[in-house]
Amino acid sequence: MKDTGKDFIRLTHYEHLTPSDQSQGVPAPALESPYCGGGPLMHLGKPLQPKSENALMENTLTGRRSIRRFSHAPLSIEELSWLLWCTQGVQQVIPPSTIRTVPSAGARHPLDTYVLVNRVKGLNAGLYRYVALEHAIGQLRLDAKIGPLLQEACLGQDMVVSAAVSFFWVADAYRSAWRYSERAWRYVFLDAGHVCQNLYLAAAPIQCGVCAIAAFDDAKLNNLIGVDGENQFAVYAAVAGKLPSR
Repeated sequence: MKDTGKDFIRLTHYEHLTPSDQSQGVPAPALESPYCGGGPLMHLGKPLQPKSENALMENTLTGRRSIRRFSHAPLSIEELSWLLWCTQGVQQVIPPSTIRTVPSAGARHPLDTYVLVNRVKGLNAGLYRYVALEHAIGQLRLDAKIGPLLQEACLGQDMVVSAAVSFFWVADAYRSAWRYSERAWRYVFLDAGHVCQNLYLAAAPIQCGVCAIAAFDDAKLNNLIGVDGENQFAVYAAVAGKLPSR
């Protein structure tokens, strides 16, 4: 198999990026692509007001915001379990695929979840790996340095250590490439988006906030997590914690 996918990952590292148009003062593009259809637009009017049993979903969607400041309250293990289940939980194994709580191209599910625990009742602070097939977590590093190091790898963003937990999603691209060849490299990033969106949705009912993170030093983060950066590499991250009191 050609190295097209690996080259794509390597050449989009921060050190290879050219200055953005925004940084050079170029006006922002339109917020939406122009409509080029042959007929007139049909305005749909006010969205349907949901019934009471659907109000929680409506509130979750309309109230969704990225939260970067959290209370000092810890999560319970049950709450962490809920967040992990909602983002990667295995519902059924149908070799060579799994049916999970989140969609994935061809049910290949190329992502592994790593969690930095800062404040979870009953767990020591440190880096853990979620083993989805067992719905279990395993310890990787419990030393006091790992949190600040991961924060540094995420370009110094304070929320990595101020949130109760931080999620890091690592792609094992061959799981998807096995079926889809080079096209799989597109699907890996789409799948990461599905997973992070599920985290946002799952957090709301337990009074947690979430903020996604795409800005990180690839080499540093991969090294801290313990992956090679080519066959397995970090693609996305997010923090979650209890909402601050108003």
